[in-house]
Amino acid sequence: MKNLTRLLTLIGAAALLQGCASPGEHKTSAPMPDDTRAFFEVLRSDFNAGKIRALNEVMKLTAPEAEKFWPVYRDYEQEISAVGDRKLVLIREFAAHHQAGTLNEANSKELAQRWLVNVQDRLDLWKKYHRKISDAVSPVRAAQFLQVENQMALFVDISIASEMPAVGSAPKAKP
Repeated sequence: MKNLTRLLTLIGAAALLQGCASPGEHKTSAPMPDDTRAFFEVLRSDFNAGKIRALNEVMKLTAPEAEKFWPVYRDYEQEISAVGDRKLVLIREFAAHHQAGTLNEANSKELAQRWLVNVQDRLDLWKKYHRKISDAVSPVRAAQFLQVENQMALFVDISIASEMPAVGSAPKAKP
């Protein structure tokens, strides 16, 4: 368990370091809107490689288990990446409204509703793939999968939260 904690801490730290610029860099090295998608895909690729290492470290699948697990996991990754794409759209919309000073009652309510749907979509996928992995491999392996996914999601959510402006706060003036 200590090895898992260390591995997840390293992966989380790497994700935080890759995803966040230092205060001096933030204004000059942040990707332009057209580059956001490419930047996000590089981060996602690095992060997914870290998740696979964590899953291998935790699950220690036998060869027969791996033959059953990895195809199900690939399907999961396709579906969860679509949830991540929708989350990125929401973040970009919120940031644009915040920066433009156009965040109001109506679009705040709509963004919050979509955010909650996105959170529920992730939870629904976890339930779906917990069942699939339980059936294909075992309930213990499915629980291990959920544990790693939850811990990785927490790292991502903390990283996002640390960069998001507070709702209702004034946008920072550009120098």
